[in-house]
Amino acid sequence: MSVQEKPGIVRNPTRTVSIGNTAIGSQHPIAVQSMTATRTQDIDATVRQIQDLVAAGADVVRVAIDSQKDAEALMEIRKQVTGNLSVDLQENYRLAEVIAPYVDKIRYNPGHLYHHEKTRPWQDKVRYLVQVARDNDCAMRVGVNCGSVDPDVKSRFDEHDSISPMLESAWEHCNVLDDMGFHRYCVSLKDSDPSKVVEVNRRFAEKRPDVPLHLGVTEAGMPPDGIIKTRIAFEQLISRGIGDTIRVSLTVPNNRKSEEISAGRAILDDIAAGRVRSVVDYGLSTLNIISCPSCSRVENEAFVELAEQVRDMTRYALDHRITIAVMGCRVNGPGETDDADLGLWCGPTHVNFKRGKETLGAFPYDAILPRLKAELDDLIDRKSAT
Repeated sequence: MSVQEKPGIVRNPTRTVSIGNTAIGSQHPIAVQSMTATRTQDIDATVRQIQDLVAAGADVVRVAIDSQKDAEALMEIRKQVTGNLSVDLQENYRLAEVIAPYVDKIRYNPGHLYHHEKTRPWQDKVRYLVQVARDNDCAMRVGVNCGSVDPDVKSRFDEHDSISPMLESAWEHCNVLDDMGFHRYCVSLKDSDPSKVVEVNRRFAEKRPDVPLHLGVTEAGMPPDGIIKTRIAFEQLISRGIGDTIRVSLTVPNNRKSEEISAGRAILDDIAAGRVRSVVDYGLSTLNIISCPSCSRVENEAFVELAEQVRDMTRYALDHRITIAVMGCRVNGPGETDDADLGLWCGPTHVNFKRGKETLGAFPYDAILPRLKAELDDLIDRKSAT
């Protein structure tokens, strides 16, 4: 039994969006996606990973590019793999016209449109992307992330309100796409907190039930915690008919990336079979470690090992309501650690360390754990004293 056949679940009446040889939308099965974690320019490794993901049942595989060399590598990769490919444009939206002939879907982040041609209105950049998508028979995804929201939109809201800026940005981009007569798009609104993922997607769907939604909990972390966090959000949304494609974002080594697909399909099977847990407020009084999925943006593969070391080292603090974020790259790391009590985002040789929004410095990989423990102990002491 699929989710749409489960009695009591009425899927939102979203439009159909074709992505290569698959389609998402209310009458189609919920598609399961993943993203490569290899360096895109490592063609052989990326080909192997795409093949593994497709063999595991991935309906769409996303690959990130951030340079002309990345784009050229993806052109060669396309020749060697089957499956539907989505390109993540990262910070250089102009690469769309270079790579679009080789992929089935273009994903852009509204907050990242400001990195190039800063004086050009974002609306013009979206119009350019739409034309590229039309010319090359590509679908599109508007990918809104909690840590990289459009800065102009973010400035209109209270700094403690993370959900309204995401919604406003998504709705604005939908309006521009609709005004252009382009409807072959979906939207994602992601946060590392499952409760926020539920709220932001629920509110979006109330206003735009016609737009297909890509669901995911960003930086969900390592298994099994990352799967549990994702399950919490998916069960609450899909049981309400919200969601047309999903990704389970896990911090795992490259050779285990296909676990994202198996985890996603297991969650969908459980929901279809009625094995849905009663979910309460996720804000438990316990330690919360968030970590981003390993992907091709990671500049040092030691990031995955570091995330595991942080989890192991901090077990003594499990009973304290403290959030530690471990991010793998410079793209989302700086912003997506802001809401954590302690944040680490990883560069090629050093780990950048933050206390909330305050930068504490950059430390070698072999020196960061003692520094983290000292800050964690100090934070526990200060919280205990209040």
